[in-house]
Order: sequence, then C-alpha cells, then structure tokens
Amino acid sequence: MQTQKTLNSYALIDSGNGRKLERFGSFLISRPCSQAVWEPLLSENEWNQAHAIFTREGDNKWIKKVAMPDAWSIEVAGIKFKISPTDFGHLGIFPEQKPFWDWIQTIVKQAHAKRNEAPKVLNLFAYSGGSTLAPAKAGAEVCHLDASKGMVAWARENSALNGLENAPIRWIVDDVTKFLSREIRRGKKYDAIILDPPSFGRGNQGEVFKIEEDLLPILKNCKALLSDKPLFILFSCHTPGFTPIVMRHLLSQMMHDCKGSIDEGEMVLTGQNGVLPLPSGTFSRWVNES
Repeated sequence: MQTQKTLNSYALIDSGNGRKLERFGSFLISRPCSQAVWEPLLSENEWNQAHAIFTREGDNKWIKKVAMPDAWSIEVAGIKFKISPTDFGHLGIFPEQKPFWDWIQTIVKQAHAKRNEAPKVLNLFAYSGGSTLAPAKAGAEVCHLDASKGMVAWARENSALNGLENAPIRWIVDDVTKFLSREIRRGKKYDAIILDPPSFGRGNQGEVFKIEEDLLPILKNCKALLSDKPLFILFSCHTPGFTPIVMRHLLSQMMHDCKGSIDEGEMVLTGQNGVLPLPSGTFSRWVNES
C-alpha cells in the first residue's frame, strides 16, 4: 500500500511509444516523450487509467478524464511544489533534478557549518525554483533569475509553500546576459552557480537566446562572478547534442584554473523496481576540492 507521503510526491510509472506515464500527487498523467522509443511495460488498459493526457496532435491540448483542480501541490526532495498543467504540457517541475536538490542541500549545509556564514548562490534560468529553494532551505542567500515574469511569480508561490517567503532570496525577472554583465560591473560574487539553459528562449524585452550562440559568453561571465573560494557549479541541459562529454568539456574549460573535480552524466527519471529509467537531459558539475 502506498503511504500518504508517497501519494503526495512524484513517480515515474511507465514509458514507451513516445510517451511517459507519471504520477503527480494523486493524479496520473500521460505526456509526450520523444526519448521513449521502446515499448511500454504496462498494458494499454493501465495507461488508460490516466486522469489527464497531453497531446500535440493538432493543437497542444489537455484531455482531462476526471475533474481536476487548476493547481495542487506535491513534495520532492523535501521541497513543496505547486503543480499546474500549462499550455506547453509542463506542470511546474522537472523531477529529474531531484538528485541535485538533495545534493545542493548537503553541500550548502556543510559549507555553512564550515565557514560560519551563508553561502551565496546564483540560480540562472531558474524556472519554478527547485534549485533556488534547495539552497535556501539549507541556509544560503540565493539570487533567482528567470526571463519569465510568470515563472518567477510561480517560484515565489513555491517559496511561500515552503515557509521561505522571508528567506534571503532575490527574485529577478531579466535577460540572463544583461543581468550577468550588470552583476560583474557591480562587483558581485557568488560561491555557487546553477544554470539550466534552454535551447531557445526570449527575454522579458524580446531578447533572443540561442544556446549554440550565447552559452559560451554566459559561462565566461559566470566564471567572472565566482568568489575566491567557490563551492560548486551545476550545469544541466535538455538540448539534443549536448551529451555528457560535451557538458564536461564546456565546464572543464570554464574552470580550468580552479582546483576541483568534475563529473558528468545523464539526468534520469526513475521509478520503482521494474520501471525503465528514462533519460531526461544531461549534466556536468564542478566541486571545489580544497
């Protein structure tokens, strides 16, 4: 029997035939997933138990088979998230980041205890704030930046869900490139930087972001904002072609003169025993060894 805590969380149930079946709290949801080229393990009847289905056939749309609220909440890695179906098929969380939220909290707590001061963390392309709230819960001062006013508002709702509305978090709606340049001119420094850039995006004033053209200058500016004793860089990505080795090369060139270790890999959604792991992007991270 599933516990109440489990039912209030996230779970990958199955994947295949270009789709994934997930549980967000009490609701079972079927969404497209281009990586899932294999056959599902569950029967068609079991997939048909989904409470909501997102389809891109014709216009993007949700097919809701039961009455559902506009929003509900779940808890992942000790962080509460508002979940709400969007027109793009997203629900307000990228659960493949869960291992990082656990890891960030551990690193920040250890650094806080060792240095006896709050580490300063910058979270770029910050979406609904999972990688903002993780360090904030652990005692960090955090700067949360996203170009979408709506997503920053959503992240602030998540902070309130977690009792962090008065935590030392700067909420910034801005173009990443412009913001980084201003922070460098201001002489700002951060002990850790987290970034999950999109393949393509637009700033709040129509600025265009293309990862192939804009990523290297962003990484260079991130390096310029690091403190003398940085803790970590966490760099993740969902862009096809940005393999773990590509991610490692980018981060190793960025941090070539800093003593530390780098690892890389695939971000993976996992379920209970027997559920096929689902690749969901790539990452590389640098950690201070001194």
